[in-house]
Amino acid sequence: MSRPLVVAAALGAALLTLAPAAPAAPPPEAAATRDVPAHALVGYLHTSFANGSGYVRIADAPPEWDVIDLAFAEPTSPTSGQLEFSLCPVAECPDVETEQEFIAGIRQKRSEGKKVVLSVGGANGQVRLETAAARDAFVASASAIIDRYGLDGLDIDFEGHSLELAPGDTDVRNPKTPVIVNLIDALRALTGKYGESFVLTMAPETFFVQVGYQHYGGGTGADPRAGAYLPVIEAMRGELDLLHVQNYNSGPVMGLDGHYHTMGSADFHVAMIDMLLTGFPLAGDPADTFAPLAPEQVAIGLPAANPAGNGFTPVPEVHKALDCLRAGTGCGPYRPHGTYPGLRGLMPWSINWDVYHGNEFARSHDDHTG
Repeated sequence: MSRPLVVAAALGAALLTLAPAAPAAPPPEAAATRDVPAHALVGYLHTSFANGSGYVRIADAPPEWDVIDLAFAEPTSPTSGQLEFSLCPVAECPDVETEQEFIAGIRQKRSEGKKVVLSVGGANGQVRLETAAARDAFVASASAIIDRYGLDGLDIDFEGHSLELAPGDTDVRNPKTPVIVNLIDALRALTGKYGESFVLTMAPETFFVQVGYQHYGGGTGADPRAGAYLPVIEAMRGELDLLHVQNYNSGPVMGLDGHYHTMGSADFHVAMIDMLLTGFPLAGDPADTFAPLAPEQVAIGLPAANPAGNGFTPVPEVHKALDCLRAGTGCGPYRPHGTYPGLRGLMPWSINWDVYHGNEFARSHDDHTG
């Protein structure tokens, strides 16, 4: 997620040529979705910074947004696990509300049926839970922020070097790397504490998810971060409400058709989402697969406007991708392995950038998404 804009890491190794993949497993049953609308708009609200797009009070967030992710809680140091969250400084955001007004705004949005979620990480907020102490600090501090502001759950937006897989850690269902295992344990603790009403979402970059089709972990000279979100998604798939991979700030990514797809087009979104809903072998090994998610657990992540991130997709291309994925109509060169009418919706970065550009994203996509 951009704060400021960052570009996903390059592969750093020659990419493998893979044959088109068959579905890894039958489509899963729909997961519980904590009262999130069937077709939703999920948006990030710059809460602790402005980032050139201006500050938007939570009470003034446009009504189209069904899930509002508060960006961002960040750790006191990359390895402490101790999260901090605060409103934007007045010097940067002259229109910032008081904490009392902020809490009242959250209550207002929740009374309207919106979900308000704490997002952790972002481009600047590296989080490495290397120890049990850091894990416990993460759980305690996340809980304290959620309770203080009366929030619905947590969004994991770990970027940079937050997650990686140690050499030889290739079993997606039984990871061994401490930063992976401790994050899974922390999320299990939080979902266990808050129960069925807790909203859990994730916003990884393509490098940490779909690139796992070609490279998984640190084997054969690959970047150890390749596919590193996959064991976390796998472990939490029963509790995961929404996965909205950032289909932007990305290099070309190979789809299940064996071809590279480039961001900014309907075809890129169709290919990336189809990977999540079809499943895929890890590093080309058919004996080791990432199983498909339910369509209700998946949304398309994309920039709300041109300045918000590389890979902006024009409105007609977004609608084309939605129609192809949901109904199999209007598809381009990439043909998905099925139709997914339950596909959850769209996640743009960000509400602030959309407001800055006259709410074009929300106005253009709300009816089509619903």
